[in-house]
Amino acid sequence: MPKPLTILLASPRGFCAGVDRAIQIVEAALTKFGAPVYVRHEIVHNRTVVTDLEAKGAVFVDELDEVPAGAPVIFSAHGVPKAVPEDAARRNLISLDATCPLVSKVHHEAERHYREGREVVLIGHAGHPEVIGTLGQLPAGAIHLLETLADAAAFTPKDPARLAYATQTTLSVDETEQMVAALRRRFPAIAGPRKEDICYATTNRQNAVKAMAAECDALVVIGAPNSSNSVRLVEVARASGCARAVLVRSVAELDWAALADATIVGLTAGASAPERLVAEVIAGFRERREVTVREVTVTTEDVRFRLPRALEDA
Repeated sequence: MPKPLTILLASPRGFCAGVDRAIQIVEAALTKFGAPVYVRHEIVHNRTVVTDLEAKGAVFVDELDEVPAGAPVIFSAHGVPKAVPEDAARRNLISLDATCPLVSKVHHEAERHYREGREVVLIGHAGHPEVIGTLGQLPAGAIHLLETLADAAAFTPKDPARLAYATQTTLSVDETEQMVAALRRRFPAIAGPRKEDICYATTNRQNAVKAMAAECDALVVIGAPNSSNSVRLVEVARASGCARAVLVRSVAELDWAALADATIVGLTAGASAPERLVAEVIAGFRERREVTVREVTVTTEDVRFRLPRALEDA
């Protein structure tokens, strides 16, 4: 007879305001312009979301040359280099920007520091769309990307008195604090963001995992492997006392045999994972075990972002 199971359900979890807004932008564009509406890259890092929007008439493309002239094209929540909307204008496309406002804040900060004559370093992960977008706000070579503490230790600025930093919004809070502290020790005059760059949703989801990780025999994070904030949740869980933390896209990827001996399982979802995926995982456990669900709440979120003016009437 399987042992009863307690699921500790993290709160907050799942969609953040930036992801919710990006999805609404695609849906509003479909309402206003009709299908097809084109989206450059994944609107958010979740295949379920992309598939749902494809079913409604969204067409996802890698590059703008795949979009017919005059058609609407949406830029993903991660942000894009300045060259992308400029290219869209040359192609006579109708551009709609779904960049998360908190990512846009990082862009504006980087531009401000550059205008004021500071050398800019960006703490983030190479190749991530958000980092590519932030690097692309300034001329090539104007921002230096630092990924590790070793990078921070090796970096040599042109003028330590004229230096600033920004960060990717979906990093590990603790690791980023270590990176910033290392930079401040070396360069006490370094300027930082007026308000922390790591977004509220990333911080809250990591705090919820920290609050329950040590109590869990295993912890399941629902999210995509290319979702930075989801991968960070696994790392945070392991660092906070739950060595058996796993990332799955959906219930279909769960290894039930590996969880058979667990009596307390933590469950959360990255900021781009729909709540229905969480419900499906709980249902999967209930098919196999007697389950009690206990929510672990660290804060309540009430952040909302407005749609672009061009879509408010939709």
